[in-house]
Parts: sequence; structure tokens; C-alpha cells
Amino acid sequence: MISRLHVRLCLFFAILGMLMFEPTFAASDPIVLDPGAKPERLLEQGAGEGPLWHPKLGLLTSGDGHINRRTREGGVSIYRRDAGSNGLLLDRQGRLVICEFKNRRVTRLEDDGRLTVLAERYEGKRFNQPNDLTIDSQGRIYFSDPCYGDRSALEIVDPQGRQVEGVYRIDLDGAVTRIITHEVDRPNGLVVTPDDRRLFVADNNNNTAGGARKLWRFDLRANGTVDAASRKLIHDWGTTRGPDGIKLDAEGRLFVAAGLNKPNPPHEIQEQPTAGIYVFSPEGQLLTWIPIPRDECTNCAFGGDDLKTLYVTAGGSLWSVAVRVPGQPPRTLSK
Repeated sequence: MISRLHVRLCLFFAILGMLMFEPTFAASDPIVLDPGAKPERLLEQGAGEGPLWHPKLGLLTSGDGHINRRTREGGVSIYRRDAGSNGLLLDRQGRLVICEFKNRRVTRLEDDGRLTVLAERYEGKRFNQPNDLTIDSQGRIYFSDPCYGDRSALEIVDPQGRQVEGVYRIDLDGAVTRIITHEVDRPNGLVVTPDDRRLFVADNNNNTAGGARKLWRFDLRANGTVDAASRKLIHDWGTTRGPDGIKLDAEGRLFVAAGLNKPNPPHEIQEQPTAGIYVFSPEGQLLTWIPIPRDECTNCAFGGDDLKTLYVTAGGSLWSVAVRVPGQPPRTLSK
């Protein structure tokens, strides 16, 4: 039987570990969460990635190979079985766009239930593992294409024969253009700012010793290409797990999922807890950190009718916390 002393000691060391991790915050730490709010666990499994608030369906997540649904009332079901999905997005018409990492493509679910393939190959070669996606004000979709795990099936290489883990843009006419080739190590989460002038990219090579664990910012041109010379390092997570999903709130602040709460050697060896949501100013200054007590923190999304609930996926579990400022409204057309 576990004694009260043992429990208290465990709590003490858990809190001590949290306190030992001290990111450098802005001098004036803003109030991000509602007063007294703290992360609450909603689900233990089925929420591995891709959280997306749907105004009619509630919260969608990718997990256990499916797209799962959690209704406003808390009911849970499989929305799309065997989707093999990761990142999820609503386009300007409110249709669901899916990064199918398993099938190595990006698709769109039409209103009548048909599935349209938006991107499956680049210059005749299959994509790696489409991971996450974002959209600009014109409706152009940008997605990352990293590869985690087995790399033997990678097909896309540059003229020098080097494997490419890039970022691509899908135009309204269906044309697919690569906008980042080797400017980042292994792209993951990404987001376009509301004015279409900047693209933030999570660079998360978390299964390679010395791999990048960084957040980058690029200037985005009007034609949807990046200015490679504008690349700016926003934050480096060092030896812990790097940045994953990224979202924006209505004030333009970035909410970035990253970190671990225990070492994952040999590649992720940070000793202190670091898992949670890192909040940055629009200019990239680290403002605060929302700890999530679960490995590993993969993504987040704003939801609820007022977009003032932050949903977080972590190690397959789903968490929520009330925030003061709502999330950035979706870029859907008004109906």
C-alpha cells in the first residue's frame, strides 16, 4: 500500500522538476489563461494529433488510425474510420482537408462524402508523410512533408540526390509547388499569419541525435513563396522534444506544442519536464508556458463557439483549458 508520505514526495519532486525548467520569458508575463484555469484531461486515448474544432461536429482529432469526433456534449465516436490521418483543416468552404500520412497524400472530404485527392505526388514522386497544414486568406493550402521512422520508401530527392522533407503549397487551380526544400531540417507544424506576410514552421527532427528542435519564421511573398534569406530562429528547444503543432490566437500570439516530461534517450535527453504549450508574441518572444502533465505534447486547437477553449493532444490523450483571448477565427467564407 502506498503511504501518504510517498505520495507527497512524488508530488514534491514533480513540482520541483517543473520549477527547475525555467524558459526565458518576457519581462511582463501576460495573462493567457482564465483566472484559476488549469488543464483538464478529457480523454485518455484516441487523440494523438490534428485537433480541429468543427462548428457543427465539435472537436475532431486524429488517433488510433481514425478521425475521431468528440461532440459538444462529450460523446465520442469514430467520424472517419481508417483515415490514416494527422493534420486536419477546414478550407474556405468549410470542407475538411486531411493530411493522410499513411497514404502519403492530402485529401479533401466533400459535402456529399466523396474524397478528393488534392496532392499525392510531386514531379511524379510520392510524398513522404504529409503531416500538418495551414491556409492563407486566398484559400491556398500549405502542408509539411517530413518523414519519421523508416526512411527506405522516400522518393523525393533534390538534383544532388539528397532526400527532401519539404513544405508545399496547393493553389486553387490544384497546382502543387514546393516552397521550402532544405531551409529546415524536418518540417512539422506550420501556420500562416492573418496578413499572409509570415509563415512559421516547426522544425522537429526528434529521432536524430543533434537534429533540429527549432521554430523558424519566414517572410511570405504575395505569390505564396518564402524568402529564404528572411529565415529567423524564434526558439530552440535544445535536447528535449522539439515543436510540433502551431496555432494562433486573435491577438496573433503563437501557441506551440512541444517538449517532454521525461527523457527519451538516446535522442531526447532533457532531464526537466518541458511538455506543454509555449506561447510566443507575434514577434516571437516567449511569453509563457502552459505545462501539460503527459508525454508527448503534439498539437493544440482553439474551440467552442467563442474559441476560448484550448484543446491539447498529448500522448494520445486530450486536454482542455480555458483561455482569456479567443483563437484566430477560421478562414472560412461567410455563408
